[in-house]
Amino acid sequence: MSQTNICPCSEQCPLQHAMEMIGGKWKLAILCSLGVDGKVRYNDLKRKISGISNTMLAKSLHELEECDLVNRTEYMEVPIRVEYEITERAKELGPILAQLAQWGAKA
Repeated sequence: MSQTNICPCSEQCPLQHAMEMIGGKWKLAILCSLGVDGKVRYNDLKRKISGISNTMLAKSLHELEECDLVNRTEYMEVPIRVEYEITERAKELGPILAQLAQWGAKA
C-alpha cells in the first residue's frame, strides 16, 4: 500500500504541522484580513470575508487561537464586545506568505 500522504522527511514534519495550522479554505483569508485591519470585531470580520458562514468563521478563529496565531479579547460590556487580532507569531508569517504569493503569481 502506498503512503503518498506522508511527508518523506519524518513522521513529525514541521512543514506538515505549519500547513495544518494555516491550511484550509478560510484561515489565510482571516489572517490576511486581521493583518491588514488590526483589531476587528467578529461581525466586521465576517462582512470582510465573503462567503464564510458563522460556523466556519467561529471554528477557524478558535483553531487559529489554539495555534497562537490569533488573540481573542473579550470586553465585559453590555453587550459583550469581542475583538480579534493576529499575534506576533502570526506576523512572522507575513514575509513567508508574500514570497509564496510571488511564487504563485509566476504559475
